Amino acid sequence: MKKGNRIRSLLIIIAGLIILNFFASEFYYRFDLTQDQRYSLSPAARKIIEDVDQPIIFDVFLQGSFPSEFRRLRNETRQMLEEFAAYNHNIKFNFINPLEEGEDAQAVAEEFYKMGMTPARVNVKENGKNSESIIFPWAIVNYGKKTVKIPLLKNQIGASDEERITASVQQLEYVLANGLSKLIYPREKKIAVMRGNGELPDAKIADFVKTVQEYYFTAPFTLDSVEANPQKTLKQLEAYDLILEPKPTQPYSEKEKYVLDQYLMNGGKMLWLVEMTNMEKDSLLNEEGMAIALPRDLNLGDYFFSYGVRINPALVNDLYSAPIILATGQGNDTRFNPYPWFYSPLTTSPNEHPIINNIEAVKFEYANPMDTLKNQVKKTILLSSSPRTKVEGLPEKISLGMVGKKPDISEYDDGEQPLSVLLEGRFKSVYKNRIKPFEIPNSKDESKETKLLVVSDGDVIRNELQNGRPLELGFQPYTGNMYGNKEFLLNAVNYLLDDTGLINIRSKEISIPFLDTEKVASERQFWQILNLAGPLLLLLIFGILFRFYRKRKYVK
Repeated sequence: MKKGNRIRSLLIIIAGLIILNFFASEFYYRFDLTQDQRYSLSPAARKIIEDVDQPIIFDVFLQGSFPSEFRRLRNETRQMLEEFAAYNHNIKFNFINPLEEGEDAQAVAEEFYKMGMTPARVNVKENGKNSESIIFPWAIVNYGKKTVKIPLLKNQIGASDEERITASVQQLEYVLANGLSKLIYPREKKIAVMRGNGELPDAKIADFVKTVQEYYFTAPFTLDSVEANPQKTLKQLEAYDLILEPKPTQPYSEKEKYVLDQYLMNGGKMLWLVEMTNMEKDSLLNEEGMAIALPRDLNLGDYFFSYGVRINPALVNDLYSAPIILATGQGNDTRFNPYPWFYSPLTTSPNEHPIINNIEAVKFEYANPMDTLKNQVKKTILLSSSPRTKVEGLPEKISLGMVGKKPDISEYDDGEQPLSVLLEGRFKSVYKNRIKPFEIPNSKDESKETKLLVVSDGDVIRNELQNGRPLELGFQPYTGNMYGNKEFLLNAVNYLLDDTGLINIRSKEISIPFLDTEKVASERQFWQILNLAGPLLLLLIFGILFRFYRKRKYVK
């Protein structure tokens, strides 16, 4: 080839590379070849990522020596953050080993506890031996002067490590995008936390209110002014986007109900945590260890009936339940022991609605069964009791003497009972074709498109107290169990007030294959020999065949 042709070919190649690089930078696209499309970000997540307009840094504490399952979580987290960073170069991430340089594991764990990030203790089975390891499955996101903590590992009662990792990987996009959302978007919507009708005290709902304040403004609201000026009360209430009713215990007047009704008619959202049974677990702490569960009349029967749901004054007795914690011994010998308690149902999810998809069992206490009624409103049963349920009418004597007694399983044949129902659509006013308690201008007999969620147990939102301080909602201090109450309620509020589509990310399903550790241990020697001898054997066979080929070709 002539020198001039070589130079021209070289220039063409260089020009082609420049053009290719230009188009590659201008027209960005990534291909996800995974079967479940786990690395294809949802539109909601991409929108949040695109709105990051200044550097944001993820510090992930998943570096170090882990069991194989948790290495998978680390790798999947890295892959997801790489995907985030590919869409927006303002996003950076670091993987940090909290135990490097010989740090004491217990001391580091204490520091994480103080920061509100609970370490995870996992059992490691290697070469047939069991040991315990501490890992720190958390990330901290820094954006300007703001910081958000992100849990990367889901707690699931009774789940294996593989099941926990699968659930955690399924939620990675959600938890990471959710962390970004809390940092970059200012709070706009407002929640009215209702007071004045005997609701749970502030200390008993403190953890959930604190959690939800990361997303929305919250303020207490009372209907006490209804008697004097109901029109003004309604106008003030309509400044809020959502009403949260945490276990009212005092009846509502007709004027109060009408204010709440017209709030819904004007498009307001509602989350009712309400029960029709007068029974508390503290009522059993007497010499007899016994109490009578009685019906509770809140004057709300017609209210919920008009919207399409009925809360029955009965108790759900469920074999699939959380334990009751009872103290035995005295003084320094006091022990807190768990016992089966069938009045604390652990709910199941009859569908895969985004509110309940992939969450831990929600703990109820003295819950009421519910019925759905036919009307034009769409109804979705979110949570229900197990098929092994018995419905008990009221009044009903409840005694700690039941503890330890074997139940008659044949009596638990009432099937699954709805305990939480989501209603969506256009609602008919409770006071349509009825005399109104008071007159207001532009009263409505049918609502705009709106949503209402009813949970037949107020204690779902109640957090435990320890030394007068609120614990995390859903955490049982004496057993260490973590129930899904907070995640359920937070998802519910996000769904009712959703304006980013984040809740839809929760529906993503990912299949994570894991090695069978028992099979690996039993066949370890076979695979080691195969990996060592196999390549040598193949090389020997190749050498013999190659020698035979050369001999045939050149020796005549």
